[in-house]
Amino acid sequence: MTDAMSDTPYSKNTAPEETVPEQESDFLEEEAPFSETDDGEPEIIELPPEQKALQEANDKYMRLFAEFDNYRKRTAKEKTESYQDAVAKTVLTLLPVVDNFERAMAVSCADAAFQSGMEKIYQQLCEALAKLGVTEIPALNEAFDPKVHNAIRQIEDENFGENIICEVYQKGYRLGDRIVRHAMVSVANCV
Repeated sequence: MTDAMSDTPYSKNTAPEETVPEQESDFLEEEAPFSETDDGEPEIIELPPEQKALQEANDKYMRLFAEFDNYRKRTAKEKTESYQDAVAKTVLTLLPVVDNFERAMAVSCADAAFQSGMEKIYQQLCEALAKLGVTEIPALNEAFDPKVHNAIRQIEDENFGENIICEVYQKGYRLGDRIVRHAMVSVANCV
């Protein structure tokens, strides 16, 4: 009876040996591709071909994902910019119509109904431009700013300060932060 017990790996007097299964030890080596040699220098441990293939596939996936994310952001930005370009181009085409309405309303008219109709149409046009985000650039009696004003004439006038706009020949407009058309102005007392 004692002989049978001594033949078994687990006897009463001995504790079971802790062994690491072969697959687990391989897994642990894969997790730590670097180990230290006796002199403290890192030693590179070769990964098995399956692990290398998996790592390469993962790298390709991450690059592809990053490229797709950049593509998505770039196309969204281009879409927004192309929409803004189209709106700006359309607004620029409509601005001469606005100018002509303003000139027509400045002329006195004997027919009050006609004058009222012109004012209503002009008001509708201005409201449509405002819905698109188009605003007029302030010019008359403002300080000259070459970013938004186009000076076509300089005059000396004691009634105005230095670099003050005294006449507006054509109104300027902006669409959000973008200048659609610069204001054509005359500047008094340029320095």
